Amino acid sequence: MKDNYIRFDWAIKRLLRQKANFVVLEGFLSELLNEDIRIESLLESEANQEDENDKFNRVDLLARDSKNELIIVEIQNTRELAYFQRMLYGTSKVISEYIHIGDQYKEVRKVYSVNIVYFDLGQGEDYIYHGYTHFKGVHTQDELRLSQKQQQTFSRINAGDVFPEYYVIRVDEFNQKAVTPIDEWIQYLKTGEIAERPKAKGLHEASILLKMDQMSPEDRARYIRHMDNLRIQWDVLTTARDEGLDEGREKGMEEGLKVGMEEGLKEGIKEGMKEGIKEGRKEGRKEGVLQTAQKLKALNVPIEIISRSTGLSTEEIKSL
Repeated sequence: MKDNYIRFDWAIKRLLRQKANFVVLEGFLSELLNEDIRIESLLESEANQEDENDKFNRVDLLARDSKNELIIVEIQNTRELAYFQRMLYGTSKVISEYIHIGDQYKEVRKVYSVNIVYFDLGQGEDYIYHGYTHFKGVHTQDELRLSQKQQQTFSRINAGDVFPEYYVIRVDEFNQKAVTPIDEWIQYLKTGEIAERPKAKGLHEASILLKMDQMSPEDRARYIRHMDNLRIQWDVLTTARDEGLDEGREKGMEEGLKVGMEEGLKEGIKEGMKEGIKEGRKEGRKEGVLQTAQKLKALNVPIEIISRSTGLSTEEIKSL
């Protein structure tokens, strides 16, 4: 992290749990949710109790705001296939935990789930996604609204407004200069950079509170251990991924040979053409095709197949 700023996941787990530092978290949530958020207290849930052995997974924070609504903040450092299902489970768990036996359904609280992920979750071009419930007319396409009495009671307009809302921040997809206040926050989450005069709420306070030189020696030692654990985690995952890819390629080649030369060459030709196109962009398409043909010839691929794949004549191929 540049300028020695503490990572946000560590800050949430330690520093931002102090009421005096709520202003940082309030600023981040206000910019993201586009409304003025005031945190009244942090709550404990079965889902966010701290576990010293949990080095690789998530950091959860559960807050109650001034409107008695619940906000889950979760940071995920590692890839998880069923992460969307876990988001759903998390909101459902919190709803059920904070309504008591015998309470009326009107006591069910609004829940916001804020998810900061450091991997490519799903497919999309944006780096912030907002998910919420809509009740649309099947025939009319109109939005189902609450009755006047319901609107007065719950301070909501549409039926879907009482359901949980989800925010997904795909930090690694942010590859542009910070323009809006929320962009300033995403830039900090990704790079650790905070502008000298940030416009985003809470960032000025973060630039003061989240510096490593403000930490006690004990907290600094814990923080360094935390960063070491993250590095070990990424090394383990990266090694496992690379080894899996290598093994997959080897098995793929074996299976390809079993199926037959023609079938087995498809992937090789595709890879060769890709490689040829890359080189062709630099040195010319002809040169790329010749290189592809040369590689195939070195693999003892029949000249007729090379000719059909590359468009070169048999004479050109023989001269390589």
